[in-house]
Amino acid sequence: QVQLVESGGGLVQAGGSLRLSCAVSGRTFSTYHMGWFRQAPGKEREFVAAIGRSAGSTRYADSVKGRFTISRDDDKNTLFLQMNSLKPEDTAVYYCAADVSVYSAGVPITTRAYEYWGQGTQVTVSS
Repeated sequence: QVQLVESGGGLVQAGGSLRLSCAVSGRTFSTYHMGWFRQAPGKEREFVAAIGRSAGSTRYADSVKGRFTISRDDDKNTLFLQMNSLKPEDTAVYYCAADVSVYSAGVPITTRAYEYWGQGTQVTVSS
């Protein structure tokens, strides 16, 4: 069983920054593909960013490219999302997710590819 716990959300003004963290249990964190997703009220959960196992390739949604950076610390079993130049439309609950399948090739960006999820952390950007 893999457990994920997000932290770092909060209220910030437009143009500000936040850094989300996701602490992950499990002895083989470095072998997981990891992703960040978000869900705004009344909308479906959407892909934000993902990073391959062992700090491999990264992928980003077009809406966050150039503003958000995903990273991981395999020694500390922690995933990060640095969010800069935040906009009101970034307001959502942010979830981290783990793809633990050894058969996954590329870094996935769909929700169904991720087997484990955190409880989410609220990010609110005021205008």
